[in-house]
Amino acid sequence: MTHKVAVLGTGKIGEALLSGMIRAGWAPQDLLVTARRPERAEELRSRYGVTPVTNPEAAKTADTLILTVKPQDMTTLLEELAPHIPTGRLVISGAAGITTSLIEEHLAQGTPVVRVMTNTPALVDEAMSVISAGSHASQADLAHAEEIFGAVGKTLRVPEAQQDACTALSGSGPAYFFYLVEAMTDAGILLGLPRDKAHDLIVQSAIGAATMLRDSGEHPVKLRENVTSPAGTTINAIRELENHGVRAALIAALEAARDRSRELASGSSS
Repeated sequence: MTHKVAVLGTGKIGEALLSGMIRAGWAPQDLLVTARRPERAEELRSRYGVTPVTNPEAAKTADTLILTVKPQDMTTLLEELAPHIPTGRLVISGAAGITTSLIEEHLAQGTPVVRVMTNTPALVDEAMSVISAGSHASQADLAHAEEIFGAVGKTLRVPEAQQDACTALSGSGPAYFFYLVEAMTDAGILLGLPRDKAHDLIVQSAIGAATMLRDSGEHPVKLRENVTSPAGTTINAIRELENHGVRAALIAALEAARDRSRELASGSSS
């Protein structure tokens, strides 16, 4: 039997998920999409061979619904879907800060809900997707969510109480690295390098460092120490980072991101 999956509110992340699923072996005819603009839906049909539908049609016909709308649009979407979702239909939410309990409140009693926080490296099949079960989700539901999001990267199960922290670390995480690369590129220009050369040097260094972190099994402190010679260039740079409170700033930044995730769950949009 075929299993139909619908991606609702298909933006960049939703499209990356569709693309990854097709590469992983899902049949395009089993994938449904919804989009706010009709021309966007037709674009997805033309590009991937998937079927555009309305939100109510998706709720009625798909076996799994993946909600990829913005957090502030979730309540409106749930109100539209609720009359059409049969009990037992798996609902996966990819909206930052939106709890499974909030979604369950809008749907029929017993509806299984899974919460997933992924990130933009899904666009290059290197996402980190964090998965949590709602009160009615089974192990099979979690495994199905892992199968879907595993098409675009790595998955990790965590208790839902840890989702706001994961949103701060990995959901928003790519932005921190982009910010660091931007700052280091500016530093390279200040040191006399052309922008394109500074960019290439930093990006390849980042790729190499990330690969070592992933594959070596070494603690990041050990890897940093391996680069840090006594009285050398690196230790002088590290000293300046510490003098300027970079470590403390990062901790404060991640706490701010976590707090904002909690605010989104409470319905604050300001």
